[in-house]
Amino acid sequence: MITTDEAAELAGTSRVTINAWIKAGRCIGVANLRRGFKLPRWQFEPTVWPLLQPLVKSLGTSDGWQLLSFLETPSMALDGQTPRAALEQGVSSERILALATAEAH
Repeated sequence: MITTDEAAELAGTSRVTINAWIKAGRCIGVANLRRGFKLPRWQFEPTVWPLLQPLVKSLGTSDGWQLLSFLETPSMALDGQTPRAALEQGVSSERILALATAEAH
């Protein structure tokens, strides 16, 4: 997990923009006990980044904990892989979004 400052550097933008992206569901941020947010570094990878906004729509939430839980929980529909691992191994984003839609309903 990285800070908003580290995420801003990684994404080539500002901390203010990262905070706006979290609020809009464009990236995953979970509340930090001290202040601000912590973000999973892997969400900025090319296999995950383009999927985040459609995933928010499919799941019907921009809550960071719920998005993180979906992406990191093993799924029987993915032969026990997490959706994030499945994406990294080439499973189509359409399949992951279909799974998210099914779990949201």
